[in-house]
Formats: sequence, C-alpha cells, structure tokens
Amino acid sequence: MAFQVDDQLKFSSLRGHEGLEEDTETGLETAPLLINSEEPDESTTATLNGPEHEDGSPTSSKGHAAATISLLLIGVFAANIDSSLILATNSAISSSFSALQSASWLTTSYVMATCATQPIVGKLSDIFGRKNGLLVSYVLFAIGSGICGAGQSMWHVIIGRSIAGLGVAGMTVIVAVLITDMVPMIQVASWRSYVNIVATTGRMVGGPLGGWLADLIGWRWSFLGQVPLTLLALSLVAWKFKKTIGLPQGGPVKESGIVVSRIERIDFVGAGLLSTGIVSFLFAVDFLAANEPGQTAQLVISASLFLFLVLGFLFVEARYAREPIFPPKLLLRRDVATTYLINIFQSAAQMAIMFSVPLYFQVTTEASNTTAGAHLVPAFVGNTFGSLLAGFYISRTGRYKKLVLLASVSACTAYITIIMRWHGNIHGWEALEIAPGGFGSGVTTTSTFIALTADMPHENVAIVTSGFYLSSNLGTVLGVSIVSRRRLSPLMRLGLTYLLRIIQQILADVLYLKKLHGPLKEIVTASYIQSLEYSHIFSLICSSMGFLIALAIREYSLL
Repeated sequence: MAFQVDDQLKFSSLRGHEGLEEDTETGLETAPLLINSEEPDESTTATLNGPEHEDGSPTSSKGHAAATISLLLIGVFAANIDSSLILATNSAISSSFSALQSASWLTTSYVMATCATQPIVGKLSDIFGRKNGLLVSYVLFAIGSGICGAGQSMWHVIIGRSIAGLGVAGMTVIVAVLITDMVPMIQVASWRSYVNIVATTGRMVGGPLGGWLADLIGWRWSFLGQVPLTLLALSLVAWKFKKTIGLPQGGPVKESGIVVSRIERIDFVGAGLLSTGIVSFLFAVDFLAANEPGQTAQLVISASLFLFLVLGFLFVEARYAREPIFPPKLLLRRDVATTYLINIFQSAAQMAIMFSVPLYFQVTTEASNTTAGAHLVPAFVGNTFGSLLAGFYISRTGRYKKLVLLASVSACTAYITIIMRWHGNIHGWEALEIAPGGFGSGVTTTSTFIALTADMPHENVAIVTSGFYLSSNLGTVLGVSIVSRRRLSPLMRLGLTYLLRIIQQILADVLYLKKLHGPLKEIVTASYIQSLEYSHIFSLICSSMGFLIALAIREYSLL
C-alpha cells in the first residue's frame, strides 16, 4: 500500500477549559476531554492513504496512526543514539585533541543550539507544515554529524555538534506534536511510550556502540555512521508524505504568494530575542558553574544580557507581535509552569548521573570506552520500563499525578544508594543501581507531558510542546555544566607546584591516569571520586525539588 499523508490535519477542540467538573470520589477537577475515549475523533487524525469519507476527510484508525508514526522512528532513533553516544565518547574525542577540560562543550554546544531553536519549532511547524520542518531538521542533523566526523580540531567538532543540535530540535518536537495531532489525549501516553522504546533503544545502543567504535576504528565513525541513517529517514518522509502536513491554523494557503504569506506570519523579532536570551542564560550558567575569578566579568555581562533580552521579548510579544512565537501568558498557567520546572530539575539530575557514570568506571577500574559506556545500559532499560508503565497506567486510569511523584521517589532512591555506596571499590554489576534513576526519568517524561497537554487548547499544543522539550534540555545543560566544573575543583585543590603539570595532563586526557603509580595515583583517583560524589548529591537535590513541585500539579481526569 502506498503511503500518503492527508493534505490537511484538522484540529479538534476537545481540549479546553470549558466544562470542568469535580470528581466526587477524588475531589479533583476533571474535564471531559474526550467525546469517546475508544475511537479517535476523525478531525484529529492524519492518515496514510487510508479510506476517506465522501467529503474527503480521512477516517480514523489505529493502523493509520501507526503507519504515520512508524515513518518517523528512524529519525527518532538517530536523534537519540547521538545523545548517549557522546556521553561514552566525549572523553575520547576531547583527549584526542588534548582538550579534556573542554569535553563538556561537546554536549553543551549541542544542547545550546537545540534550546535556542526548540521554542520556535512548534510555531514554525504550524506555519510551514510538519513535513517541511522535519525535512529541514534532517538536513541540518546530517550536515552537523558529517562535520563532527571530519573535524580536524576540537572547535570543528563543537561547531558540528551545534548544527546537529539545530536539527534535533525539530526531529524531537515535531514528532511529539504529530502524535497529539493524530490521537485522542487518553491514547497519547501509550503512543509516546511506544516511540520512547525506540528512543531509549537508541540511547541504550549509543553508549556501548560509541565506545566500541572509539576503541576499534576511532570516534569519528560514531558521527559519520549517522549520516546515511539520517538521509534514509529524510528520503522516507520526502517520498511517502504529501507536500504539507499540518497546514497553518487558518487553513490551506493559496498558491499565489504562499511563501510570502507564511513568512509574514513569523515573529522574527520575538524569535531572535528568545533564542539569544536562552543562549545568554546558558553562558551565564556555565560561567557561574566555573566559579573562576577571571570570568566574573563574563558572568555579569551574560546575566545582564539575558535579563535585557527576556524583558525585550516579553515587551515585544505583549505589545507588537501579531502571532507570538511563544505567548508569555502560557507560562502563567499552572500546568505549564509546574511541568516545565519538574522537567528542568529531573533532567539535570539524570544527566549529571549519566555524565558521571562512564567517567567513574574509567577512573576507578581503568575501563575501556566500550565498557564504560555499557554501564549506562541499566538506566536506559529502566527508562524504557518506566515509560511503558506510565503509558499503560494513564491509558487505563486517566490519572498521572501519582506517577510524577513516584518518578521522583524512584530517582531519589537511586541517588541515595549511589552516594552511600560508590566510593571507588564497587563491582561492575553495581551499575544496576542507576536503573531506578532511569525508571524515574522515563515515568517523568511521559506523565508530565500528559499533565502539560491534558487541558491545553489544541492550537497551543505545538507551542507548549516546544517549551516542554526546551525545559528538558535546559536541565541537561545545567546538569552537565555544574557536574563537569565540580569535577575539576578537587583536582585543582591538589595544586602543589610539582603536581601542576600532572594535573594539566589529567584534565587533558583521562587515560593519563594509567601512567600514574603508587600514592600519587591514589591521591588523584580519590580526588576524582570526591568530585563525582558532588554530582550525585546535586542529582539528589534536583530530584527532591522535582518531587516538591509535583505536589502542586493539578490533575484532570482523561476518562
């Protein structure tokens, strides 16, 4: 059967603020979000060359939704394999350029680019269509991966990571928006959990694969191998999907002046202020985490620029923007504020652990890149199980608040265990202790997305989805920046004159530890372990904050 996506996604108005009722059993506010929870409303679905009514509107079917989503899974896999691949290879990449102290920029530059783009992706996909957004995203990701693989300096690789990050912004956000376009809210959690299986498989494979390639033929092939995979995803979307998916909210645009009419709808000023404001904030966080006297001026400049740009963005969006790229009033909604904050804290907590675990085993057991990356697998397995459990529970009960609280408790349990036990003398199997953290992350991702969109008018879903992914990535940057800087502090306190050259070598290449012997090696290893313990405490604090914020979530029944 030839696949073709319907030319127009018709949005329903099933989600909104009207008709709120009180659940007499639970005392919770509920909203009749679905006319019929068993069958999707035909106006919310996109089909792939499926049967149509006489008026040309598509009929709804699980099979059609599955066929649509299946075409996107290659891109989802590629985006997520990249995210864990860099965790296992960042030390090998930076060490090959004698720049281990800059390793965090391999992740930070990627996430900065993603964060700067994500808030506007949802709105742009409303204006230009989902397909066009996906195609541009795939092209950027392929170009960025190719530059990384061919880079001849650390900065070449960092630039490539930035370009790839621009592509990933669309590859993640648009898929999530398409799911909400096609299926009723009660089914969104289940569909997201299925997509998350592919995403988690990618993250699970990426760590060991990246380490194995780095050990066998070099880290460059970790990036070059992603290019043909991304081009395959691009070809399928270009071939199977019609010209546009998700046309502008006002309906189809006439061929005459189609490009001009769409470009005129873009809030260029607001988009520019928001994107540069986010980048300024991330630079301020990095300078603050560094806590170096020589960077005080940079911190003040970045923080001041951030405040100026944010105030300018709020002013422009409130007074002049015809179609705000991200309406500030949405942030005042309780559902939006709580879910965004939870995602920031939980993402920071989990990324801090994921960044530290491979390095921990490289330092304490002199593990290879392959082995160190393999220790991340329990977290990915836990993430998959958590997402599936959340999807199953929500689809059966229509409830999600207890899941968000459970996720925080599970993550805190993992971090407390690691703080108490990981002091340099653990066995490899004890990496299983990070699994509850991954479980909590999987549950959080699925359940908070439902909490965000359960009572959200559909015309705002694409925009708040962009912000949802932005909040996760902001947490990622916070986690990586703070942990990587704290990792350096205990080593720098060893700063006796005769140790300075050794410390510089260690900061440039983690494998230099293998060249040390006796008491000196024990001192340096103990300092590394101490710095990693700080990261575990940081994760525990963040996850605890997520639990406290989750208490404020307002739950709506989806049944």
